[in-house]
Amino acid sequence: MKLKTLFLSSLLSVCASQVWAETVTVYSARNEQLIKPLFDAYTKETGVEIRFVTGTEGALLERLRAEGSNTPADMLITVDAGNLWQASHQGVLKPVKSATLEANIPAHLRDAKNEWFGLSVRARTLFYSKAKVKPESLSSYEDLADPKWKGKLCLRTSKKVYNQSLVAMMIAQHGEAKTEQIVRGWVANLATDVFSDDTAMLKAIAAGQCEVGIANTYYYGRIVDQEPNFPVGIFWANQKTDGVHVNVSGAGVTRHAKNEKGAIRLIEWLSSDKAQNLYTDKGMEYPANPKIKPDALIAGWGTFKSNLINVAKAGELQAQATKLMDRAGYK
Repeated sequence: MKLKTLFLSSLLSVCASQVWAETVTVYSARNEQLIKPLFDAYTKETGVEIRFVTGTEGALLERLRAEGSNTPADMLITVDAGNLWQASHQGVLKPVKSATLEANIPAHLRDAKNEWFGLSVRARTLFYSKAKVKPESLSSYEDLADPKWKGKLCLRTSKKVYNQSLVAMMIAQHGEAKTEQIVRGWVANLATDVFSDDTAMLKAIAAGQCEVGIANTYYYGRIVDQEPNFPVGIFWANQKTDGVHVNVSGAGVTRHAKNEKGAIRLIEWLSSDKAQNLYTDKGMEYPANPKIKPDALIAGWGTFKSNLINVAKAGELQAQATKLMDRAGYK
């Protein structure tokens, strides 16, 4: 009887470990409607079950820290390189060795230690009123500080990580003193108070409240998809200098992952040609894998040169950028 009990116990243990090996648990800051179709496709293709929890970037990072080695999470998906950098800096991710990911994701879109990898690209560029602005009068983020734009500029709040990351990358490019001068110029040129989100800012341009602004392209894409005649145009910033500021949503394997191999395989799949369009098209983002073509709507905006400074700088210099914006009066 004792031998039989031991045998059954061992069998149950083996079965349990096999089930565990075929399950990947993900903490995701991407919306469920964007990420669930991907997980469903992966499960259909591989048979691997994906368990996932969605939440805000900060809350998920805090949860991982609090859970420590007891976390059920094998993988973290979050938005903005600043948040990915924070996850790495706070020790909740681990380095990954993957020739597939190194081949699929360019070096400037992943962590130098390979603790996280960008999976979609978010371009933050210039937008203008088609009725009031000639595109040839536009050039760069820096040019928006010129007095010729006084009373014509709209911006989203500095409290949002997207603008913190933009300014952080500008610090990496220009240094703190010059960047502060630029941001002070932006503040001096504002047509109205800052906006809570990019969509409201773009609609203010359309309504004539201002003439130019800075936004992530996917907000514009979502509007144009519903309103093809939306009277706002897109302009690729800094094409004669360092290129458009880009950011990423991305993923990493958690430090205490129970199914590390399964998590790596899932990230590899998300970087592949099979998944990149699934990952990006619904969100109107660009694929991180340069071999993959973007959605037809955003492809229609033309190609652009990206800034190739590693996006990790957005996190590394984020605190510095936040203080700079506060000093400059950018609310």
